[in-house]
Amino acid sequence: GSDGSIVRSTDNGSSFDNATSPTGNELMGVGFGNNTFVVVGLSSGNIVRSTDNGSSFDNVTSPTGNDLKGVGFGNNTFVAVGLSGTIVRSTDNGSSFDNVTATSPTGNHLIGVGFGNNTFVAVGYSGNIVRSTDNGSSFDNVTSPTEINLVGVTFGNNTFVGVGWEGTIVRSTDNGSSWDNATSNTTTSSYRVGFGNNTFVGVGANGTIVRSTDNGSSFDNATSPTGNELMGVGFGNNNFVVVGLSSGNIVRSTDNGSSFDNVTSPTGNDL
Repeated sequence: GSDGSIVRSTDNGSSFDNATSPTGNELMGVGFGNNTFVVVGLSSGNIVRSTDNGSSFDNVTSPTGNDLKGVGFGNNTFVAVGLSGTIVRSTDNGSSFDNVTATSPTGNHLIGVGFGNNTFVAVGYSGNIVRSTDNGSSFDNVTSPTEINLVGVTFGNNTFVGVGWEGTIVRSTDNGSSWDNATSNTTTSSYRVGFGNNTFVGVGANGTIVRSTDNGSSFDNATSPTGNELMGVGFGNNNFVVVGLSSGNIVRSTDNGSSFDNVTSPTGNDL
């Protein structure tokens, strides 16, 4: 979160503690793979990583000066994306990153990235969607069904789902080759989307939480305990955990995203 805030939970999101952060820069996205957490953020492409279950983090040399907004993991590769079409990747568990922006087919801001079925998909402004089938070495543009900004993407049940401003939700069932609009019952912006237990959960402005149990074809509102902006969502051990602004807001669900409860946060910083 803001000011380099990193919090972690070892009890399925019931409680959180502050973790040691090596930066005071704003951190925007987190990914996990091969027992390694990688976090990316603003101010000269800040990248930090942890190999001790998130207890402590160290800085990693970044190959870009552009802000990074999201990071994903697949096939032993971390891929991070950011402003002006920036794409960087690591094949050594986040120890070092290379700049593959030269292979980026767009100059638009890329905000979110997901992985599934040997494919990385990144989404961004103006509805931009790009994909890679060579472990993030190169990306190609994909035809998008929207020109509205997309800011989050995830994968589950052979389906990619992307979310964005004005309640926009798009989905692909062919590894990101083609996309259609999904049915959304809100015009409120969603910022991130997660998947677990056959359920997609999107989170966004004004505490909005939406969920889908039909592989992203349609979404309904879930009960939210907050009106604060929600900026990230993750899933593990049958729990969805969502974080946001205003005193480090944290909420979680133990019923596949049907309802959420507030969790005590150890930070007053935005997450």
